Amino acid sequence: MAQPTETPGMTLSGPVLTGDRVRMTLASVADAEALLSFHKRNRDHLKPWSPPSPADFLTLGYWRRWTLSARSLFDQDRAVRLVIRARRAPTGPLVGQINFSNILRGSFQAATVGYHVDLSMQGRGLMTEAMRLAIDYAQGPLRLHRIMANYLPDNGRSARLLQRLGFEIEGYARDYLFIDDAWRDHVLAALVKPNGEAPPQTRQTAGTRPMIRSPRR
Repeated sequence: MAQPTETPGMTLSGPVLTGDRVRMTLASVADAEALLSFHKRNRDHLKPWSPPSPADFLTLGYWRRWTLSARSLFDQDRAVRLVIRARRAPTGPLVGQINFSNILRGSFQAATVGYHVDLSMQGRGLMTEAMRLAIDYAQGPLRLHRIMANYLPDNGRSARLLQRLGFEIEGYARDYLFIDDAWRDHVLAALVKPNGEAPPQTRQTAGTRPMIRSPRR
């Protein structure tokens, strides 16, 4: 049987999203150590916004399993787990993550987006650039009609980021998630693709989604 091959503008390893300053790829086992390092140095920074972590969260074994499942979830069209590096250091430390999770097809064509940025990189516009690339990918090759994002009411950085990206507030959920040792309210926001096309008649093939190499202007 002939083996699949890459065609111009395509990658079998997953999306490669490149902007002026950032480069994003689908998380792979090769990223496990970098992910562990990222979460160790950002543990206190992310704790106020994150749900409880598994007991082995800060171990290499956890992140090896997480990256292995990233590939299978992508192939099953269930999630896209992206890692972010500086464009000038494509094999360097991670500066952030963007995850599209709970992808639902049919008449919904939607997913939830979550994101982290390294504490040392806050305030530089890197996450704005990365999110614009990710949104272009989600609304283009991934063919999502609705992207949902939820944030704590006192998370001003997330509120301002999503507003810049065009997300609109759609609701307010009481005791929505257990975060930082308590049930926390969340603001519910979404970005809906304008003039969205009808849902595809057949399931997409995840491995043939094209690369995106330049950010939306």
